[in-house]
This record gives sequence, C-alpha cells and structure tokens, in this order.
Amino acid sequence: MDSVFKALADPTRRLLLDRLREQNGQTLRELCEHLAMARQSATQHLDVLQRANLVTVVRRGRERLHYLNPVPIHEIEERWIAGFEKPNLQLISAVKNQAEDYAMTATSTPVPSYVYVTYIRATADQVWQALTDADLTARYWAHANVSDWRPGSRWEHRRTDGSGTLDVVGRVLEAEPPTRLVLTFDDAPKGGDDPRPAEDASVVTFLVEPHESIVRLTVTHENLPNLEMYRGISHGWAAVLANLKSLLETGEALPQAPWAMSRPQA
Repeated sequence: MDSVFKALADPTRRLLLDRLREQNGQTLRELCEHLAMARQSATQHLDVLQRANLVTVVRRGRERLHYLNPVPIHEIEERWIAGFEKPNLQLISAVKNQAEDYAMTATSTPVPSYVYVTYIRATADQVWQALTDADLTARYWAHANVSDWRPGSRWEHRRTDGSGTLDVVGRVLEAEPPTRLVLTFDDAPKGGDDPRPAEDASVVTFLVEPHESIVRLTVTHENLPNLEMYRGISHGWAAVLANLKSLLETGEALPQAPWAMSRPQA
C-alpha cells in the first residue's frame, strides 16, 4: 500500500480525486480548469495516481478520460478501519448517504459512468473466451452469454437454472478479439422484442490489455439511466469480475456466489 499512501499524501492529488469523485470521466483539460497549475504538473500528479491504481485512464478517440478507481481505498478501509469502528462509521455513512441521495435526486446531477479495473494472471485470449463463451460465463456468472459476437448481432444473458429466462439483452457494437468488446446492456423486453437502440440503452465496454503473463481488464458501464441502476451494477460488476478472476487463475469460481453478499455499507 506504500504507493497508495504516497499518492494520497499530496493535497493536490487528493483534490484531483475529489474532482473525479464529483464528476468521473474527465479529460486533462477539464481537470486543469479547477487547478491553478500547468497541464504538465497536473499530468505528473495523475501519473502518480495511476501508478497507485487510484485513477484509470480510458481512451476515447484522441481524448484520455480519467476515472476514479476506489478499490485501493476500499482495501485500506478493510485493513485499518473495518475491524475497529465499522459499526459506528456505517451509521454515520448511512446518514451521510441518505442526505446526499436526497440532494442528488432533487437536482439534475447526471448519473456517473462506472469503471472497474482488475488484473488477472491469464492471457488476453483466455479472458476474451471467458467473456464470450456461453459455458464459461455460466460457470462464474450463473448466466450464459449467448451470441455470435459479430458487430450488430444480438446477445442474450440467459439464466442457467433450466428456465432459459433472459435477464439482459443487447447488441454487439464493437468486437475486436481479444482486446475490445462493446455491448448495449438492457433489461430483457417482454415478448422477445429486439433490444433498444444503442442511444437509449446503457453501454458496457470490456478492454483487455495484456502485459507479459497478466492482463488488465477494464470494464466501463456508461449511459446509466438512474442512480438505482448505478448502485446495482457497482455491486454486481465487482462480484462477477471477482468470480471471473478466480476461475481463470485457479480453475474454480469462488465457493459462494459473491453477488449474494449484502452490499458494502462504506
């Protein structure tokens, strides 16, 4: 955790994280608008935050969008706080969250995009297969993801309990094996209708970046309709991707379904 504490020790870097917490997915220019410093200095601070895995960069054409990655801070909370004052802090946090929720629903604040980053001991081809093979997705997701994975094709998220129920459907927007997969992601419509157009549905991007014997998997979920869905996918993606990581690294999914756990309170 040394790199995380070093990154958080600087007030400018904490300010950058605060700016991303308020509005995730900002460009360097947008971040510099709130800072009395040159772009070069801001870039140096962002590099430190990236090395500490506190900030993730997602490319959109020529732009580089910066996203807050809360995982290292959560690990600090688990190690240093959870065993001591967690019940009292949870009560305080619940009051704070309720007040913030009221403030956010009373204004036109946009719903943020969700970004999750994990590192997996696997090849890019193995990760791609785990994302697109129906039998493998059934092992770590309790759903089979079914499609031919060609751009424009329909994909379906089918339950594996024997009912064949569709919980999610969408369209494949981009497919560049084994590094990039972009899908629309929407509740299955009644009657087997076609998925909603991309401009009306939320969009999930899987970015697989290999480095020697590991890959970095970045999952971005955008165009979320409301805060309730944002909270749901924030809990769900973390659980599903932890199960995927376990399957690829050990050959077995986690012994219990991680999404069945209650949502974290902090």
